[in-house]
Amino acid sequence: MYTERHMLNRHLTKTLQDFAHGSGRITILTGAGISAESGIPTFRGPEGYWTIGSKEYQPQEMATYSMFVKKPDEVWKWYLYRIGVCGKASPNSGHLSLVEMETLFKDRFTLITQNVDNLHLRAGSRLKKTFQIHGNVFFMRCAGECALKVYPIPKHLSGRGKNEDLTQKDRNLLMCQDCGSRTRPHVLWFDEMYNEHFYRYHSALDVAGETELLIVVGTSGATNLPNQVVWEVKNRDGIIIDINIEENPFSNLALKSRRGFFLKQPSGKALPSILQVFKNILD
Repeated sequence: MYTERHMLNRHLTKTLQDFAHGSGRITILTGAGISAESGIPTFRGPEGYWTIGSKEYQPQEMATYSMFVKKPDEVWKWYLYRIGVCGKASPNSGHLSLVEMETLFKDRFTLITQNVDNLHLRAGSRLKKTFQIHGNVFFMRCAGECALKVYPIPKHLSGRGKNEDLTQKDRNLLMCQDCGSRTRPHVLWFDEMYNEHFYRYHSALDVAGETELLIVVGTSGATNLPNQVVWEVKNRDGIIIDINIEENPFSNLALKSRRGFFLKQPSGKALPSILQVFKNILD
């Protein structure tokens, strides 16, 4: 068990080499940290607060189904603003390294992401191998679930100003294409439960049950499913590598594991280093 600040040590390098030579599955679990390196705020800080009238709401209040029922226009305004912030960001070297890892490992590879910013897909990760367990802010679906479909949010609505009100034309564009009723952002809200169809809940757990190497990137496990994934791999004595700029519950868990490592680095530095080890074996 090692903590590395700058380079991959020999023990970790040898572990990665042995894994690459084998046939085990690799799973990547990403959170807000990898996106922060592209300039996207976590929205749990000052950037996430939203003022309605004289009251200021926290993200944990805005990102709920109950708020959507009470103030749908305000929730949509908040998400359309967030789309603009995410749309201006670009994938970084961490995202791009994961695309190359997918190419190297093919069917052995799965990416599970908590991020709704679409950066993994924009970087080139395949949708089939990318489990977006919290949804994707660039899509919407029928609020009444007349059909289990998701639709791209019209580009006309992206990049809105922080205080820009919705027009009737905007509301019309945010109607379900099948039944004509209101749509909602395609994201998992704080007061909702995971499911398989929209958030790949069972698929993520199934993959965790077959994972030999888990790389956790930029998340401390504030939500349920990521914790289940990490503990499933730990309980099976899998290899766990936590990449984060700060110590966190997952780094502590990794360092207490028999085959665990903590890289206290930005993902934009750590992932290219790991990728290079794999390329030396598999290219």
